[in-house]
Amino acid sequence: MTDPTTPPQADPAAADATGHPRRSIRSFVVRAGRMGPGQTRALAELGPRFVLPYAPAPLAFKACFGRDAPCVFEIGFGMGDATAAIAQAMPGTDFIGVEVHTPGVGALLKQIGERGLSNLRLLQHDAVDVLEQMIPAQSLAGVHVFFPDPWHKLKHNKRRLIQPSFVGLLASRLAPGGYLHCATDWQPYAEQMLEVLSAEPGLYNTASGYAPTPDYRPLTKFENRGLKLGHGVWDLVFARR
Repeated sequence: MTDPTTPPQADPAAADATGHPRRSIRSFVVRAGRMGPGQTRALAELGPRFVLPYAPAPLAFKACFGRDAPCVFEIGFGMGDATAAIAQAMPGTDFIGVEVHTPGVGALLKQIGERGLSNLRLLQHDAVDVLEQMIPAQSLAGVHVFFPDPWHKLKHNKRRLIQPSFVGLLASRLAPGGYLHCATDWQPYAEQMLEVLSAEPGLYNTASGYAPTPDYRPLTKFENRGLKLGHGVWDLVFARR
């Protein structure tokens, strides 16, 4: 999946293609994508209801969803297949998904319409800004980070999403007992994730190392293709102290 966030260092004098302030190190690349007619129609018809506007003010989950329910935050949902499946399987939980790429937002909106989902809202913005400005401290029941860009080359490892400062931010937004679930199919990144997450004092590992894949995370087309090629998949599930 794609990963709409960056380390929390910004150069306010510069802006990227999205119009957001450019940060010194990015963990994602904004790229153009083709939009099908169904995605375009979903953006026009469902976007006003299900895409939340970015605003540097705390988000009231009850106002967004019309109810009090646990809320899970997903970073980089890609085309949204897993996100839609999880939201449909867990109707008692509300979900907020963040993605910077318009085709992915359109694709997930299309699934929202087709599946009749009411417990899912989207944001098309940098996840660091959203977490810092819109998500209250200790408010989330969970965070999902599935298959972020591994940035394979050693010189690009600094661009990886799971870094100590970002994990500290995530931990601060989790309610006590809330969980952080990461998954990757790149073993060196899995090893880095385990090291960084284990070093965060606000979190503890729910497993003795890597975790069994939780039942709620479906097998995606991307993951299934990798498994057929012999790739491994590593899940990590940590919880807030």
